[in-house]
Amino acid sequence: MQVIRMSSLCGISQMAAAEVRVEGPVEFGIFETSAKDLQPGERVLTRSQQTILSTDEIPAKLGTKFGIRYTLANKKADDTPLTLLYLTPGIQSADGRHDKLVVEQKLVVGAPQDVMAFEFTEYNELAKGEWRFMVFQGDRLLAEKTFTVQ
Repeated sequence: MQVIRMSSLCGISQMAAAEVRVEGPVEFGIFETSAKDLQPGERVLTRSQQTILSTDEIPAKLGTKFGIRYTLANKKADDTPLTLLYLTPGIQSADGRHDKLVVEQKLVVGAPQDVMAFEFTEYNELAKGEWRFMVFQGDRLLAEKTFTVQ
């Protein structure tokens, strides 16, 4: 009986090692850009290795892009997609107030890093207060970061 228990534990250990997980540091803050005084609806195209100014405090200003950048290990193309959950202090729009935004994202096996970010492109998005970013795969929380928009 003890031999069976040991092999079961070894199998569980191998399955856990094969799960998608965050590897290395999680970068967070404001994605730096040279663009100034953006108008509503304008978006800045950026590169994957854009510099991130490490901060928890985010200015409520059009064109500000903030979030996290991380590396995932053990990604497989047909695996459970990521769920990016944005908890906001309440974004007002024509169809009401939104306290959370949910984005499903497929795993990209060849991508060296993954990003969860939000860019203020409309005045109604400039919601001051606590913004919480959470990355899930299924019901497993992989990364989490809280920002204060001022």
